[in-house]
Amino acid sequence: MGCRTAEASPQGKAVPRHGGRNPRMPADSAQTPMASVTWTKAEPNTLMERVLSPANLRRAYRRVVNNRGAPGADGLSVDELAGYLKQYWPSLRERLQTGEYQPYGVRAVNIPKPDGGVRTLGIPSVLDRLIQQALLQQLTPLFEPLFSDFSYGFRPGRSAHQAIEMARAHVAAGYRWSVELDLEKFFDRVDHDLLMDLLARQVEDPRVRRLVRRYLEAGVMAGGLVSLRREGTPQGGPLSPLLSNILLNELDRELSRRGHRFVRYADDANVYVRSRQAGERVLASLERFLEQRLRLRLNRAKSQVIRPWRSSYLGYGMTVHRQPKLRIAGSSLQRLRERVKSLLRARRGSQLTWLIERLNPVLRGWSSYFKLSQSKRPVEELDGWVRRLLRNVLCGTGNDRLPGHAI
Repeated sequence: MGCRTAEASPQGKAVPRHGGRNPRMPADSAQTPMASVTWTKAEPNTLMERVLSPANLRRAYRRVVNNRGAPGADGLSVDELAGYLKQYWPSLRERLQTGEYQPYGVRAVNIPKPDGGVRTLGIPSVLDRLIQQALLQQLTPLFEPLFSDFSYGFRPGRSAHQAIEMARAHVAAGYRWSVELDLEKFFDRVDHDLLMDLLARQVEDPRVRRLVRRYLEAGVMAGGLVSLRREGTPQGGPLSPLLSNILLNELDRELSRRGHRFVRYADDANVYVRSRQAGERVLASLERFLEQRLRLRLNRAKSQVIRPWRSSYLGYGMTVHRQPKLRIAGSSLQRLRERVKSLLRARRGSQLTWLIERLNPVLRGWSSYFKLSQSKRPVEELDGWVRRLLRNVLCGTGNDRLPGHAI
């Protein structure tokens, strides 16, 4: 375990490993515009040169800056990135081209999961987010044509709504049993060697393969210590969703080979069959396939064969009708109620406008996601519940009216 230190620049001076807690940068780095960063031009005749091409890097930079995000383990912020690149990009680019670049460890951040427990995100440094985004933009066109039409997560032009509609279509076609596959700690258990073998089928440039492996193996920094990683791909970096799709595409191919109806959104996969008996056989055989071929494990406590209207997928439920209708799952309603209550508790002595400013984006985002619901009653009941809560808040502030435009 340990942290990375400074490296020598071409001029023999120490170049900080993209930051440290106090990265050496020009005094006006936060104000340095992206246009002032000089990307060295190169003939895009190999994959790494395409990754490092000025046009690709500019696009990656815009994406990283627009996404904002917190600093990684080195402390470098998005606002400081342009100044850092202006000073150090030539030496960084040389190390990337020669295969000598070493990523910084990711910063571990724990966030609560909706069903309890925590999910650990690995936040890369801002510089590594830029490099990963540049890689992603060149790797995606290589792998997209290989992916299944029934895979929807983190892919261009695809969405959770499309996955939900496809699940409903399978049920409407008579496949009225769902085999729900819950992969146990998927992102923590991705086998690096297997994933790299799959990557090598499409990626010939050894420098790109080496760099991706180094991102997989980059340590996780928590409490000032770096733990080395032998398996898994941390959630939080631009590359992680693509790498997970590359691995799980092998599951998609197996399901297609068997002729199954299925839907997959990232690591959330359902297979639709005509009977419980067929579902139990599919579940058992897929458990063997995942363990033997992909070195992954099913969580048997959460994986099940069930009627679709007695469960949920991506926050939605279905009705029992022959042509099922989509509805909001009860668990989704409960999570929103808990979120609203937590905002009310956080308000404490703040003004009502503070609460409304924070509540509105939550409600708008929730309403937008659940716009496919064909049942209005839960939404109407939720609206009444929120308004009653706000009235109680108003009574506590001495006001007696809720502005009509507030929510």
